[in-house]
Amino acid sequence: MMTEFGYTKDYMTKDNKPWFPIMGEIHYSRYPKEFWKESLYKMKAGGIDVVSSYTIWIHHEEIEGEYDFTGNKDLRSFAETCKECGLYFMLRIGPWSHAEVRNGGFPDWLLKKDFEPRSNDPKYFDVVKKYYTEIFKQVEGLLHKDGGPIIGIQIENEYGHCGGLDGEDGEQHMRTLYELAKEIGFDVPIYTATGWGGAVTGGLLPVMGGYCEAPWDQRLTDIEPSGNYIFTHERNDHNIGSDYGFGTGITFDLEKFPYLTAELGGGLQVTHHRRPVATAEDIGAMSLVKLGSGVNLLGYYMYHGGTNPKGKLTTLQESRATGYLNDLPELSYDFRAPIREYGQISETAKEIKLLSMFLKEYGSELCNMPAYIPQSNPLVPTNLSDIRTSYRHNGNSGYVFVNNYQRRYPMEAHEEVTLEVELSNETITFPEINIEDKAYFFYPFNMQLGSALLKSATVTPLCTIKNLETAYVFYGDEDPNYDIEIFAGSSVNFIFAEEGWEKSANEDFSGKVINIVTLSREDAKNAWKVNLENEYLFISDSSVIETDKGIQFIGRTPAKFKVFPELLTTPKGFTRVENEGDFAVYKKEADNNSVDVTYQLLETSEDKQVYEIDIKYQSKELADCFLSLSYEGDSAKIYHAGEFIADNFYTGENWEIGLKRFNFPDKLTLEVYALHEKAEVFLEKWPTMKNGVACELTDVKAEIEYVTVLG
Repeated sequence: MMTEFGYTKDYMTKDNKPWFPIMGEIHYSRYPKEFWKESLYKMKAGGIDVVSSYTIWIHHEEIEGEYDFTGNKDLRSFAETCKECGLYFMLRIGPWSHAEVRNGGFPDWLLKKDFEPRSNDPKYFDVVKKYYTEIFKQVEGLLHKDGGPIIGIQIENEYGHCGGLDGEDGEQHMRTLYELAKEIGFDVPIYTATGWGGAVTGGLLPVMGGYCEAPWDQRLTDIEPSGNYIFTHERNDHNIGSDYGFGTGITFDLEKFPYLTAELGGGLQVTHHRRPVATAEDIGAMSLVKLGSGVNLLGYYMYHGGTNPKGKLTTLQESRATGYLNDLPELSYDFRAPIREYGQISETAKEIKLLSMFLKEYGSELCNMPAYIPQSNPLVPTNLSDIRTSYRHNGNSGYVFVNNYQRRYPMEAHEEVTLEVELSNETITFPEINIEDKAYFFYPFNMQLGSALLKSATVTPLCTIKNLETAYVFYGDEDPNYDIEIFAGSSVNFIFAEEGWEKSANEDFSGKVINIVTLSREDAKNAWKVNLENEYLFISDSSVIETDKGIQFIGRTPAKFKVFPELLTTPKGFTRVENEGDFAVYKKEADNNSVDVTYQLLETSEDKQVYEIDIKYQSKELADCFLSLSYEGDSAKIYHAGEFIADNFYTGENWEIGLKRFNFPDKLTLEVYALHEKAEVFLEKWPTMKNGVACELTDVKAEIEYVTVLG
């Protein structure tokens, strides 16, 4: 029987039941086809249910009438790969996408026509129809109704906010595009439109956004605190697209549609003039606040970074030369995303996995828990002193959310705080806690744990592990303070990863045993739920990825992990070394492979320095090798055998490139461009200036990536 998808006014549905999906954006045309599958498996391991991607018009029809769906632009193969990996696909067909692409994705030839793009001119719709038709040819037979992965279509992007028409003319434009798509054959359960900043939706399902900063903002100073760290029923982010003009509100009826995000910033793509660095905590705190504000879909843009393809006629990045207000790197679209430009799984991915693991387990219940925001909660982000709280519950059980994090602004710490939840029939009072600056978390109350009731606890639920007995996994760095009511004939076995945490278990073990596993927050970030003959909880510095080739450990050191419960047999190639409490520890011996890097200055001038980088491999039989470059300057470019292959805008962070993509080159040329102390650039961390200029490579290191299959 085919799965049914839909939505109510409160949440998405799957087979007519509440569904809380996690969605992540990756642009297939910005990532090498040969690595799509491994990246999609990484996304799935991070908790992604639905992959979203633009079809970027200029990538497919740069020259009018010459369609290119080959290589990295092979949309059909990408959709098929999503299906192979067990992922749903939300296809964003534009025609305008923005996506930091030249002309917002429009080909140059389109802008030379005798009609206005994004207008209601029939000649424009005729051209769009041709483009939509070509996209449909690529995905025909891969829609959900045909057993394919494509469950949804997004029409246009930010229409009426970033260009296009507003009011009834804009609504008609969106309706026309929708009817056009349906007429061509795009028959899917879900049709969406972006809904922030006064954008019109044509009656389609509106999806919202939110970013922790605004690299498109034209100011060169720290900007005001972001409203995305405040619990609020306000769905609009007035800072998205502020280079076009600040948003003016919502055009759809909030009472008719659920609160969903499709562009919650998984990072930030820096511009030349503004280069904020999005941290894992920036994204984690913002995600938690959205959850506490009632969001019932977390959709990240971007979840996976990429690299712009090279154009046949021009470069394909957004730039001021094309009439936009921002200059972007010509090639890099890293976005500082959870999965980076070269497939690196970042700390951000591990941070937001804390939420995705929870939502996989408890998301359907959360869908039926509306957000209640108390009067004591501050509604302006400039209030850095009052405690920010929210509650989601169904009248009986739920969660209290606390955020004391504001990006780049210190928050007042609070000692001996007592959190309370007022329900109709009782008041839940939590033990006293201290809330430090930069803290953000949520706690459960009246949570059913099998044959026990967790009245409250000062830890956060992560997941369950269904093995011989069900284990309920929580995490936190405070004393957990479990308040549990145990039903007759049951007992609780407490498993703590932190010394000094104690809780007596019920002595009656005649009934069902309930295991409660408590992790530190750091262990929880490194936790991965894995299905073997039963479910297991792996904790490893390596990423643990389920693939069609088996369970893979991917990391910068040889695989080592601890697991609960203990594996039935020691995996081939691993050694069981010790126990950490109830966790068994296994490790794999390191091989002797190494990579050495040296560099020398070739030439210097007033504007740049040129270096040669030599890379010596003991063996090129590597999963990958990452080159980490520490440089000071405005920007840098890398060439291989005379070909321009990578670029970067300086942010104060090391620049990392993956060498697998380039077949492990032996020699690279690096150009570092000068940054002057009076440059019109916003940087959170400026380089060291020498006579008013920074232009120098200071260090290069190579790190091998290990991929180990669990035998």
